[in-house]
Amino acid sequence: MTSLTQRSSGLVQRRTEASRNAAAAKEREAGGGPEDEGRRDEPDDHDKGDSKETRLTLMEEVLLLGLKDREVICKSDAPTGDVLLDEALKHIKETQPPETVQNWIELLSGETWNPLKLHYQLRNVRERLAKNLVEKGVLTTEKQNFLLFDMTTHPLTNNNVKQRLIKKVQEAVLDKWVNDPHRMEKRLLALVYLAHASDVLENAFAPLLDEQYDLATKRVRQLLDLDPEVECMKANMNEVLWAVVAAFTK
Repeated sequence: MTSLTQRSSGLVQRRTEASRNAAAAKEREAGGGPEDEGRRDEPDDHDKGDSKETRLTLMEEVLLLGLKDREVICKSDAPTGDVLLDEALKHIKETQPPETVQNWIELLSGETWNPLKLHYQLRNVRERLAKNLVEKGVLTTEKQNFLLFDMTTHPLTNNNVKQRLIKKVQEAVLDKWVNDPHRMEKRLLALVYLAHASDVLENAFAPLLDEQYDLATKRVRQLLDLDPEVECMKANMNEVLWAVVAAFTK
């Protein structure tokens, strides 16, 4: 998980976030007017669910978890409608003999030393995902001048979408924890594993109080300690999901 240095810095960040949340709660309680009463009766954004414009792909969610709020910077070969996924599926479908999941992760990410297979690499993944989030109104595009050159950046503009995502991840390992990966919603389980592998899961846990943080990280550790080969043999399992987990956790 995190090192001692990351743990101490995360502690400071969590306490800052917790203080902000407590202050905001006090302000809401102090309001108490008719307007506030009306708002309390309305479902919040999380209960309403994401609109069509802000429905994110798994890769977009992982990227969004990794963004700081003020930071600048298969089993079927049927088309998914997502350009990056379809590009990956096309490579997989047309390659004979088949490669392993571990090999495909290395090839598609460009982590291969074989010059004959460099064409498999998915190009500009982060930038393409960021542009998708711009189109969905979650990020925006800005030009920043860095002395000798201009750089395109994608700051966060719709914090509500990110906060719903963070809440979803937190609830998965706290309030809605089921203590059985096969009873968890598969997409959410994949998000937890991929967010950890991408080193952005800490961003979802930073606002938690210390006790919540310790419980959340303990439960994530339980998931990481599972043997993918054993889990893959259980009923109603998802072979691709556990093959990817094995590639990232071993």
